[in-house]
Amino acid sequence: MSLHPSPIGPVPDDTARVARAAFPKGHLCLTIRDRMGILFADEIFAPLFSTCGRPAEAPWRLAIVCVLQFVEGLSDRQAAEAVRDRLAWKYLLGLELTDPGFHYSILSEFRDRLIAGRVELRLLDTLLARFAEHGWLKARGAQRTDSTHVLSAVRVLNRIETVGETLRAALNALAAVAPDWLRAQAAPEWFDRYSVRVEEQRLPKGKEARQAYAATIGADGMRLLGAVYAPDAPPYLRHVPAVAVLRQVWLQQYVVEEGHIRWRTADELPPVGARYDSPYDTDAHYAVKRQTSWTGYKVHVTETCEPGAPHLITHVETTPAHIADADLAAPIQDALVSKGLPPAEHLLDAGYVDADLIVVSKATQGIDVIGPVRPDVSWQAQEDHGFDSAHFAIEWEARRATCPRGKVSTGWKPHRDQWGNPVITVRFQRTDCRLCAARSLCTRAAGEPRQLTLRPQADHEALLAVRRRQKAAEWKESYDRRAGVEGTLSQGIRAFELRQTRYIGLKKTRLQHILTALALNVVRVASWLDGGRHAKTRVSHFAALAPAA
Repeated sequence: MSLHPSPIGPVPDDTARVARAAFPKGHLCLTIRDRMGILFADEIFAPLFSTCGRPAEAPWRLAIVCVLQFVEGLSDRQAAEAVRDRLAWKYLLGLELTDPGFHYSILSEFRDRLIAGRVELRLLDTLLARFAEHGWLKARGAQRTDSTHVLSAVRVLNRIETVGETLRAALNALAAVAPDWLRAQAAPEWFDRYSVRVEEQRLPKGKEARQAYAATIGADGMRLLGAVYAPDAPPYLRHVPAVAVLRQVWLQQYVVEEGHIRWRTADELPPVGARYDSPYDTDAHYAVKRQTSWTGYKVHVTETCEPGAPHLITHVETTPAHIADADLAAPIQDALVSKGLPPAEHLLDAGYVDADLIVVSKATQGIDVIGPVRPDVSWQAQEDHGFDSAHFAIEWEARRATCPRGKVSTGWKPHRDQWGNPVITVRFQRTDCRLCAARSLCTRAAGEPRQLTLRPQADHEALLAVRRRQKAAEWKESYDRRAGVEGTLSQGIRAFELRQTRYIGLKKTRLQHILTALALNVVRVASWLDGGRHAKTRVSHFAALAPAA
């Protein structure tokens, strides 16, 4: 297909006349066209199309259809029917009343082009730039970020189901590309064992029987892999994606010892981030966060939170489920800076915040991170009557510390902890600690001197400063603004299917979340233009009776 830019002119007269008579003021499609203008231009999508060949559908129209599709939760077929049948959609898209629309498969092809051309993020950035031109979005305001889990579109499998389905998927893929070769390799019992999907209710009962069944699947898989990688096998079989997944899963779930294959114990399994939990979506991973466990992804949503403007999503980041929130705070800030929307204040919960982020964000980006830091977990700080690290005077240039009783440290050793973070271990002299009258307030280690573990100077001082600040009423009032992002996640989950991915794979799931953000922003701006304002936090009738503090 080739791109022939389609003129973005006024709505055809017949369409405009009928639409304005049929729909009241404030209808979403009319508000978008009349108050926001055309959201996208064909030039954005020029790299995705050839310069010759059959003309493609106007990409700017397809992009708007994708947004409307997520506003209303429609399938591709339903969205294509809406273009053909709905008057309001024709008005927004600038189509004649008699326009026949397009085949629904074009939407899937268009999304694939967006991903292949890596322009999906430009959709959100273009919309944000358009909103900034209208004055609805400004840089250097307050923004807030939070995350939620996203369920994959594939069935959740236990370990035996995973290996069984992986082998079955490989057999189906090979049957499609090399049926005669596979017929010669397959054992007769494989047709009974792998012709239907592997499910819990079909598995043997009892631990020993299940382990024996897992070993049987492992032997079958090794036999198939041996045949695929045999010198006389067709070379192209090794490049079948399902075969590569089979090989990887067998490395993860089995081990070969003295020529025999053995089912790995739970302690021998690789970390969840390096393990495939389904052969049908190898990007989806298992994760646990507090009481919630799931297989899929995680999405991080960042939005503005200025009181006199619509709250708009400025960035979405989709990651595998096991990636920690703390690893995403800095990349999110970098993305906001690169698109010209750096916040002056970034409101984050404790999962994102650490001392290094506070220091680096302020120094390099001019961003003030507002969020609770993890408390000092030492017993001295927790019991609130001992000497925690805040009671010690640290002389950074002299590389020494002085305890509350005036004793000076004798050891100062910079190194890295078990997570790779730079720390400093400070030790005091054994005799000073053993004879100290305040020893019970300082250490409980029998016969051992007091030892401190400090972060580098900037991080240490930032931690102490934030721990002091977050006890003040002003800090708590400022941090209260972060709570609104949970309402955004709730809206996305309830009205825009944010928690359930429609597609397979991380790239397509990321595109889904970008389109969801576009849909949320369009709905919010349309509501704002029609007089809607931010809702107040609901208070139950009983809670309203509580006396004022």
